[in-house]
Amino acid sequence: MGARTAEERRREIVRVARATGSVDVTALAADLGVAKETVRRDLRALEDHGLVRRTHGGACPVESAGFETTLAHRATSHVPEKRRIAAAAAELLGDAETVFVDEGFTPQLIAAALPTDRPLTVVTASLPVAGALAGSGNVSVLLLGGRVRPGTLATVDHWTTKMLAGFVVDLAYLGANGISREYGLTTPDPAVGEVKAQAVRAARRTVFVGVHTKFGAVGFCRFAEVGALDTIVTSTLLPAAEAHRYALLGPQVVRV
Repeated sequence: MGARTAEERRREIVRVARATGSVDVTALAADLGVAKETVRRDLRALEDHGLVRRTHGGACPVESAGFETTLAHRATSHVPEKRRIAAAAAELLGDAETVFVDEGFTPQLIAAALPTDRPLTVVTASLPVAGALAGSGNVSVLLLGGRVRPGTLATVDHWTTKMLAGFVVDLAYLGANGISREYGLTTPDPAVGEVKAQAVRAARRTVFVGVHTKFGAVGFCRFAEVGALDTIVTSTLLPAAEAHRYALLGPQVVRV
């Protein structure tokens, strides 16, 4: 690749991270022709700028106003962890009769895990969720209308939020691109944030579902405080001490 400036190197690291979902220090050092310590320094700088999050031996990209992973990518990352989280979240249904299911791959897994042996009304902006549940005999599906975002196959904008504002749901299952104690729940796109904020307002009970990598990540648009959540469902890959810090803000934290 030839000699390049630190700025060029860092741009290349971000590009690779976004294209592949993660980067490895050893591989980057070889590809860029620099020492591992140089790569680690680059990753620290990129993390300080909110572009990547360092992991053991490498880094993964942070979703931002300029970059968001697609549903297709989400369907291939952390899948066993997402399945465990979805199963535990579905068990929180209780006697809820009306449920909001958010866009995203983990909420899709929750929809698939919901019981179909009793009447249930599901409100969603997600085309895949609506499609998966529409054939179930006891499930009534209300698909929120609006503009469909291609990457996530979910509806947004004023049509969506206006329709959602007319409902009160027993339980909302919410995802986010990031959750932090300081900034709450965030997402890169303002239009998506509006729908999620409206879902929080519409729900009697709110459950956040997310893999461990979402914690500490901060996106562009805030749509809820941690204290607005009743329950957080994540995995044991989130350290118990960190889970406790979130629990102190109000929600019950379930690790599976």
